[in-house]
Amino acid sequence: MSLLPDADAFKRLVDGSARGVGPALARAALAGLSLPYAAAVTCRNAAYDKGLLASHHGGVPVVSVGNLTLGGTGKTPLVAWLARAWLERGLRPAIVSRGYGAARGTRSDEAAELAVVLPGVAHVADGDRVAAVRRAAAQGAEIVVVDDGFQHRRLARDLDILAVDATDPWGCDRLFPRGLLREPLSGVARAHAVVLTRAGSVDRDGRLAIRRRLERLPRRGPMFAWVESTHRPLRLRAADGGTRPLDALAGARVAAFAGIGNPGAFRRAVEELGGRVVGFRAWPDHHAYTAADAVEIGRWAGALGADLLMTTLKDLVKLPAERPGDVPLYALEIALEVLAGGDALAALLEPLAGRAAAGRAA
Repeated sequence: MSLLPDADAFKRLVDGSARGVGPALARAALAGLSLPYAAAVTCRNAAYDKGLLASHHGGVPVVSVGNLTLGGTGKTPLVAWLARAWLERGLRPAIVSRGYGAARGTRSDEAAELAVVLPGVAHVADGDRVAAVRRAAAQGAEIVVVDDGFQHRRLARDLDILAVDATDPWGCDRLFPRGLLREPLSGVARAHAVVLTRAGSVDRDGRLAIRRRLERLPRRGPMFAWVESTHRPLRLRAADGGTRPLDALAGARVAAFAGIGNPGAFRRAVEELGGRVVGFRAWPDHHAYTAADAVEIGRWAGALGADLLMTTLKDLVKLPAERPGDVPLYALEIALEVLAGGDALAALLEPLAGRAAAGRAA
């Protein structure tokens, strides 16, 4: 078992939901720790803004997808959507990620998940994103999508896309570790496009309020393109590749678990599809499941009398057993669907597609 707190527990601490003397003291300690973090982030961004630190090109057009908050904004479906967009334009894309839980050159959490939904698209995992992009280009990639690259400013990018979760856009308005912000909200000034994920989970006024707050922040260039999207469930997928339709969840007793940045969003998705969640477990983000974990999960689901054991695709590909216990295990496969702003996003993508195609001709 990991000693790290799960994402829900940490969020309850920093947003004030956890009450009492202990949580209050913990928040005070975290506030103190956030001061050197804030100073480091501010100095680093200023150094890049003033040209004191240099950004390096990877040799092919680069699109970065990232966020201002810690995990759980729905970047991976957006990365997959962009890769498909390049494929539809006849290009050879590659995906680059930091590679949580992976040694250099081995398969990361993100790569394992994306390999299921994007078979044949190269994925390079390396903490040195500049080297990773250059390696992808050397292997034949004509354009690269960088997963979680917004703060990795050492890599020059042609397009910065910021994912903002409509259900939790502000990261408690505090920098890590007192809150969930990786950097101040003013960082949105670097974004060429803002994609509001899970937009269907909030009403029109809520979406407009998020947009207006971001638009009021200072900018050094043109206003970002505004895009609204949702995560559309596609099917239930088993570890052996078998699938079931979504209506298999309707009325079923479900034991669900997830080791992602926003496990609450996954639970809501299962419930919205009609699943009766009789038990839910949140593991730390990027949790590395062991054989003992799989046995425990299987026993837990069986003791609950569950009909189905549900998890995310990111978790499914890391489990060491295709079916822990007697309860059938499935992942909820989802895809990003653009609801509004698609034309504005396409206008940003087309010039890069043209450059990539021109690079092939050269």
